[in-house]
Amino acid sequence: MTSLQKMLSWIPALLDGARITISLTILSVSAGLIVSLFLALGKMSKNIIVNKFCSAYIFFFRGTPLLMQLYFIYYGLPEISRILTINNRFVAAFIAFGLNTAAYCAEIIRAAIQSIDKGQFEASRALGMSYAQTMRLVIIPQSIRRLIPPVGNEFIMVLKDASLVSIIALADITKVTRSISSSTASALVYIPAMVLYLIITAIFTFIFHKMEKRHSIYE
Repeated sequence: MTSLQKMLSWIPALLDGARITISLTILSVSAGLIVSLFLALGKMSKNIIVNKFCSAYIFFFRGTPLLMQLYFIYYGLPEISRILTINNRFVAAFIAFGLNTAAYCAEIIRAAIQSIDKGQFEASRALGMSYAQTMRLVIIPQSIRRLIPPVGNEFIMVLKDASLVSIIALADITKVTRSISSSTASALVYIPAMVLYLIITAIFTFIFHKMEKRHSIYE
């Protein structure tokens, strides 16, 4: 069997790993964005308890390695209590990546909200709108346009960081690649694996580029 034939024979297994990688990335970033909105608003809140809690959360998850967070959630929590045991590797990875992504996206959202001219707030309040109405109907819709580029970058970073889940034996692209390499004693499998990563990255980069162009604040 030639080297090319070998690499082609590994594609189906790598595609199965890609399904895990893509699913984990999409779900983690989606959940992270939802949580990050509350974190961003909480950090901007004048309520000292809410402000400090959200600030501490963001500081912790941005200040510690994602690898350690993943290790702790999968291996550490069961040692604290059996109730906290997460047997499903995908769920454990989703929780770790979702919590981590929320911290980074919170800062992105906070920066986007604070970039909106203060006159928008004042005008909305002058019209009798509450703070919640102002944020929901005026500020956040305008902020979305500014969020697309940094959120796109965060998505790509999570996509590549998803390779860390191989340490808990979740069969993503990296885990499958290492398994094939070990069983065949060949490092050639890393070639189609890297090409696959490039293709996936290129596809999502294109999607976010189109979204950014469509919702550009300069149009």
